[in-house]
Amino acid sequence: MDTAGFTTCLWFDDQAEEAARFYVSVFENSGLGAITRYPEGSMRPAGTVMTVDFTANGQKFVALNGGPQFTFTEAVSFQVMCDTQEEVDHYWAALREGGGEEGPCGWLKDRYGLSWQVVPVRINEMFADPDPEKAARASKAMLTMRKLDIAELEKAFAGE
Repeated sequence: MDTAGFTTCLWFDDQAEEAARFYVSVFENSGLGAITRYPEGSMRPAGTVMTVDFTANGQKFVALNGGPQFTFTEAVSFQVMCDTQEEVDHYWAALREGGGEEGPCGWLKDRYGLSWQVVPVRINEMFADPDPEKAARASKAMLTMRKLDIAELEKAFAGE
């Protein structure tokens, strides 16, 4: 069966275009697409932005100005997998910009309330290590952090 793929729809009250522009600015391989507007006689004033198609880091999204009925929760988050500490630092700072909120263990909410996990790729290898003591040390270290520190995770993993 031929499929068209997946597009993630993000529901905003009235910040869809602003949010789409923000996400496009944070990630490489990103860009804005079509912007649709509410017509006369619809639930929002005619001419206001209804949807914004955009790509962030190669992933397709649509931002919808649907009203205040729904907000984001931590039940859904996006993982930003990072190869280096510089990438962790960059995405952490960029996603916190403008009022984002730090959470534990590499989690944060951006200024729109969308949850992100900024994590090093290496952490998956640590947690999957056949030595349960090494994995437990890395996990315990992670639990003390907000923004993840790869060097500190590596030290804990190694038993230093």
